[in-house]
Amino acid sequence: MALTPVLRRLRGRRVVLASASPRRREILGYTGLRFEVVPSRFPETLDPAAFATPHGYAAENARRKALEVALRLREKDQRTPDVVIGADTVVVVAGQILEKPRDKEDAFRMLRRLSGREHSVITAVAIVLFSPPGDPGAPPPDPEVTSFHEETRVTFSALTDELLRDYVDSGEPMDKAGGYALQALGAMLVERAEGDFLGAVGFPLNRFCRELQAALGPGVTSAPAAAEEGGAGGADGPRPPPATENPGIDL
Repeated sequence: MALTPVLRRLRGRRVVLASASPRRREILGYTGLRFEVVPSRFPETLDPAAFATPHGYAAENARRKALEVALRLREKDQRTPDVVIGADTVVVVAGQILEKPRDKEDAFRMLRRLSGREHSVITAVAIVLFSPPGDPGAPPPDPEVTSFHEETRVTFSALTDELLRDYVDSGEPMDKAGGYALQALGAMLVERAEGDFLGAVGFPLNRFCRELQAALGPGVTSAPAAAEEGGAGGADGPRPPPATENPGIDL
């Protein structure tokens, strides 16, 4: 498996997903990576108009989500995380950013605007890395942040208001950027998609693994004790349990 070396290098390290999204948790879990889920408390109040591009806006949201969790854990927890991952997804049509709908009418308006048209789904990911601690008593080093984005072009069929109302009434649009889920009922609305499918769902896994490997650099090795953990995994490494939920209420 081509991505196995990335997983081996993270054995024994604390990896945190700074997102409450079940879709991102599921996609990252495909790797078999051991990670915690600590939802970010970043309020996401940035003004899209302040950014030159939609992907710049999404990237800054992802960066701030990841940094909020990274710095909170460093200050309050007994073990600083090694890697913190944040992500943000937006839908863009005719230059306008569509985020999560406020209510059913907002979802209907979004979907009606997408009907019969091509739009972009942009997911930005931020990877926060902490260096190993230095001398005892020295201040902890600042984290390093790597970010990237993937854009998927999606085209909706021409859709009737009745169909859109039925879809909105299903409840699925309410926590989705652009008001639909490409991986679920929303797939019925889509005529075609070009680009990274998982990126459009909310987490571009292939690109993430490549960017993570580059960010870790050639000199990173795994902790010896952790390398023996679950040693029955065979040549592709152990088969870790699912991610652990850590809402971070007391952190």
